Amino acid sequence: MNIDVLPALALFAFVSSATPGPNNLMLMASGANYGFRRSIPHMLGISIGFMVLMLLTGMGLVGVFEVYPVSYDILKVLSVVYMLYLAWKIANAAPVQARVATGKPMTFLQAAAFQWVNPKAWAMALTAITVYVADNGWIMLVIAALIFACVNLPSVTIWTVLGQQMARFLTNPTRLRVFNWTMAALLVASLYPVLAISG
Repeated sequence: MNIDVLPALALFAFVSSATPGPNNLMLMASGANYGFRRSIPHMLGISIGFMVLMLLTGMGLVGVFEVYPVSYDILKVLSVVYMLYLAWKIANAAPVQARVATGKPMTFLQAAAFQWVNPKAWAMALTAITVYVADNGWIMLVIAALIFACVNLPSVTIWTVLGQQMARFLTNPTRLRVFNWTMAALLVASLYPVLAISG
């Protein structure tokens, strides 16, 4: 096992976790619409869900994609459709007065399951496994997944807090609507890499 790659892996985990992507944009919207405390299950679902995705991918799912390439294409189509649905939900979130009574943030299980249709999560996992884990064995895979989980949680926390802090400026229904539509548009824009690769 080559432990010399761990600092570089940790840096990759930080940069890829902290930069804008579907998870972070949705957490920012959740923090603004539901507050930090109600978004905690969403945050934990992302961190633990990605760790599970990375472990299972490293233990053989990549082989399934190589034997059955169409399965990866199907996953990409499902990813795009589901993310468009989430963008629509964010854009049409309830106004400030109604969100406490009727709004529901993403649950732990929903956030964990979302990692399986999140193009950025797949790109992060496949890159980490290919570049840093490779032939270093399953112990290195477990270490890499734990590094991602440890780095990811503070990153998603920052995005949620940022959204929560923005909430004070979003008490006006018009400003909230503009914010939600902007977040929805950015979420759709984050699909560009997977669509570009497909093309």
